[in-house]
Amino acid sequence: MSEKEVIVTASGLKKLEEELEYLKTVKRKEVAERIKIAIGYGDLSENSEYEDAKNEQAFIEGRIITLEKMLRNVKVISDDEVGTDIVSVGSTVVVYDLDLDEEVSYTIVGSAESDPLENKISNESPVGEALLGKKRGDVVEVQVPAGVIRYKIVDIQKQD
Repeated sequence: MSEKEVIVTASGLKKLEEELEYLKTVKRKEVAERIKIAIGYGDLSENSEYEDAKNEQAFIEGRIITLEKMLRNVKVISDDEVGTDIVSVGSTVVVYDLDLDEEVSYTIVGSAESDPLENKISNESPVGEALLGKKRGDVVEVQVPAGVIRYKIVDIQKQD
């Protein structure tokens, strides 16, 4: 079975590489030091500091493996692949919510760099998927758990 391709923008790739480097060089050493100190406290069977540090170590190692796997299967969307005529990964889309009577701006990114707090939505999310391939002026209906959202595409820009 082939592994899933991970779509990222150039800035998303940089963030993934920086996180991996930080985990390998800084966090690994910090946790190893915490484990060493906790072992110094004696009886490991009742040592919560040791347990916490071992759990954090397992989480960090798991995240490193995940990041390395993602980076092996990465496909970077270059700026010239992103146009302003059709919504694609890397597009920033200004939509008008026909029900809430307000404009919202979303940047369509790969799932690895989605961040709803920054309005970066995955191309695999219901809204992201519905917007892909659409043009300025199109009305898009998106089925979400709360019902149907209707957006009119106002503008398509390249990601900042």
